[in-house]
Amino acid sequence: VLRALGIPTRVITNFNSAHDRNINLSIDKYIDASGKTLDLTEDSVWNFHVWNECWFTRRDLGSFYDGWQVLDATPQERSKGSIYQCGPASTRAIKEGDVNLDYDSSFVFAAVNADYVTWIHHSKKRKERIYSDTKRIGKFISTKAVGTNSRVDVTASYKYPEVREISFNISYAQYKDSLKEDRKILVTAL
Repeated sequence: VLRALGIPTRVITNFNSAHDRNINLSIDKYIDASGKTLDLTEDSVWNFHVWNECWFTRRDLGSFYDGWQVLDATPQERSKGSIYQCGPASTRAIKEGDVNLDYDSSFVFAAVNADYVTWIHHSKKRKERIYSDTKRIGKFISTKAVGTNSRVDVTASYKYPEVREISFNISYAQYKDSLKEDRKILVTAL
C-alpha cells in the first residue's frame, strides 16, 4: 500500500529477534540453583521476525529522525494507548538508543539490541545475575537488494558494531615500569 502511494518501502528481516514483553531492554532467563529453566518471564527470542521500513520525514520528532522508519504489520504488544501497533519508529532513534520516543522505539530497540541475561532465582526476593550476552540479539538484519535476489545487510542502520573484548597480558614488572614513566611525565609537567 505504501509503495502504491509512492512512499519508498522495503521488507526487513531480523534474526535472533528479541520479544521484550516488559520493555526493560533485556531478555531475562531464570534458572534455579540446579540449572533448570524456570518459567518466570514472558520474554522470548524468535529465530527471526520481519517488518517493513518506509522512508519519510519526521516533523513530529525533528529532522534528525528523518529516513527509514519501522512499521510492523504484525504487532504483538499494545502500543501507548490500547491498540496493537508498532511504529513508525525511526531507525536512527533505534541506533542511537533514543528509547523514550513515541511509536515503540524501545520495543524495536530491544528486538535488535537487547541483552540476554541469565539469572539464578534463589527466592521471590533474591535473584543473582550470572551471565549477560550483549551480542546474541539482532543478527544479520537484512533486506533484499533492488533488482536481484541478493541480501543486503542493514545491521549498521540499527546498531553500532559490537565491541570486541581485548585482553592485555603484561607482567607486573612491565606495569610497575609504566607507572614510573607516568610519574616522570607528571614531574616534568610540574
